[in-house]
Amino acid sequence: MIVLDNVNKYYGDYHALVGITERVEKNEVLVVCGPSGSGKSTLIRTLNRLEDIDGGHIAIDGRDIHAKGFDVNALRAGIGFVFQQFNLFPHLTALENCMLAPVQLKRASKAEASEQAMALLDQVGLAHKADAYPDALSGGQQQRVAIARALAMRPSIMLFDEPTSALDPEMVGEVLQVMRSLAKQGMTMVCVTHEMGFARDVADRIWFMAEGKILEKGAPGDFFANPQHPRAIQFLADRNRN
Repeated sequence: MIVLDNVNKYYGDYHALVGITERVEKNEVLVVCGPSGSGKSTLIRTLNRLEDIDGGHIAIDGRDIHAKGFDVNALRAGIGFVFQQFNLFPHLTALENCMLAPVQLKRASKAEASEQAMALLDQVGLAHKADAYPDALSGGQQQRVAIARALAMRPSIMLFDEPTSALDPEMVGEVLQVMRSLAKQGMTMVCVTHEMGFARDVADRIWFMAEGKILEKGAPGDFFANPQHPRAIQFLADRNRN
């Protein structure tokens, strides 16, 4: 579903992504992990063109998404993105946040969008908060609304960029539970996260990144039980100490 071919990205002289060549299959749950500054967030942001690339190709469903003239808005309409920060519109209720894109971009009727939004809020356990504004919601609740909002466009791929990193520890579990539910439904997911328990339980594959490269990849059982690369061994040792 996603094919990366010799992808390179620079910030000035800094080589942020170094010759990434990999693929993500349909219905796969991929977890990307690694130390801070390893290129994880840059990589995931290239998948919906929040970041441009400086070399190579990225294809989604066979289409070169960084090709000149490619319709970026159409691409993003089919890819849900959940950020570290919740990025909800503060002047809109939870329900209105989830209705906005289908009404504005897909020309759905307000009745249709409202019905779908309520179903999605129910799916993330927040139907009872439909009329609440973001400032009346906890961080975990806001992130769950953000997931519902991303799902409102019926995406074929969901991207998560450290979705729990801005949350208090007691709120992390409720967001990961929603992500686990999506994985069980067969959603294609690429998740940048430091939540190794989630990676162990839910991922089909893991990519370990450092210095802009994928240094190790494999099934969770192999990665956690028998990591091969010294950087991966050190990373997991550091996580276990914490």
